[in-house]
Amino acid sequence: MNSKRNFLKSLLLTATIPLTAKAKNIMQELPEEWTKEEPNDYWQTVRNDYKLKPDYINLENGYYGIMAQPVLEGYLKDLQKINLEGSYYMRTVQFDNKQKSKERLAELVGCRPEELIITRNTTESLDTVISGIDWKQGDEAIMAEQDYGSMLDMFKQQAKRYGMINKIISLPLIPKNDEEIIKLYENAITSKTKLIMVCHMVNITGQILPIKKICDMAHSKGVEVMVDGAHAVSHFDFKISDLNCDYYGSSLHKWLGVPLGVGILYVKKEKIKTLWPLFGEYNFNEEDIRKLNHTGTISVASDIAINHAIDYNNAIGIKRKEERLRFLQNYWTNKIKDVKKIYLNTPTDPNRSCAIANVGIEGIKPGELAKVLLDKYKIWTVAIDSANVHGVRVTPQIFTTTQELDKFVNALIEIAKS
Repeated sequence: MNSKRNFLKSLLLTATIPLTAKAKNIMQELPEEWTKEEPNDYWQTVRNDYKLKPDYINLENGYYGIMAQPVLEGYLKDLQKINLEGSYYMRTVQFDNKQKSKERLAELVGCRPEELIITRNTTESLDTVISGIDWKQGDEAIMAEQDYGSMLDMFKQQAKRYGMINKIISLPLIPKNDEEIIKLYENAITSKTKLIMVCHMVNITGQILPIKKICDMAHSKGVEVMVDGAHAVSHFDFKISDLNCDYYGSSLHKWLGVPLGVGILYVKKEKIKTLWPLFGEYNFNEEDIRKLNHTGTISVASDIAINHAIDYNNAIGIKRKEERLRFLQNYWTNKIKDVKKIYLNTPTDPNRSCAIANVGIEGIKPGELAKVLLDKYKIWTVAIDSANVHGVRVTPQIFTTTQELDKFVNALIEIAKS
């Protein structure tokens, strides 16, 4: 028995493939005096770690943030190992490896491992909460029309099924201050309000909302808060424990750079027992968050790849990454903010945004603008034309260069003048 246990322990410790020397070089080559700007050999080193398609400039990294090559290489090796071992791996160390990844994620986002599960994405995470609440007829939930459509759809389904009421506010694109935003949610609260859903970063504009202040206000009135953090984790520096929220969901394939189909759900410890699982699960007690994580058979190599992505991001450092991303956004938005016919749908206050911004041109529909940018200028963006937001979402990544952004700026100015 001991020999078998030792063998399994050895297998567990060797299940993940360490990052390549190239990834380690990011840390080793960090100069004593570095800058977020260019020219800078450090950011060129980072860019070299990504295999980029030369056909267009990718300014739509918010949907899916591609893996750095060292992370991808580690993931492919893990995938090969699992394919080699088959059911042996699945029945021995699969769940131990997932637990180790979960513990590292909990450290990354700032919560206890027993309050976190690994999901497929933000939609699954937050829909688990929305569908898991014991709604009664007349209960109310508050949300914004700028929130993500999949969660709004789930709220509509609960309203149809249980007779709960959805109250929808509209966020200002350029708020005067935090209080303006907080008041919108506060004024919608009644004695029937059970939950507020709020975006950490609004996906269509990139606006960062004052989550802690909203949570403090809501809790003072006995209302729970669920945060859509799809774009926040590994984008800018924060800890969930500092937000005072009850639920938090995020997609790790956006800014942490893991394979597609990996997300997280955080549930405050005392809230776990009140949620019904989306899928039946009776192997865990009602206070164990694992009851919410019945996934069936999935691509478990993605769970291991989380470690490679965390290693890579830690080598860069979240503060350095955040500063770089905010610099890139400010670089191009500062160049066009006073250009006639061009308008921004994102706050220029650096504390209210980071990498993501949204821009439009008077007289041109967002879909047409996105098409011209791609067809004529070979610049890939995404059109947003709903919820009072009309423009293209622009999302650079840490590997984006100022030369690429200059081409984008010049394209916007040329289109506006025409």
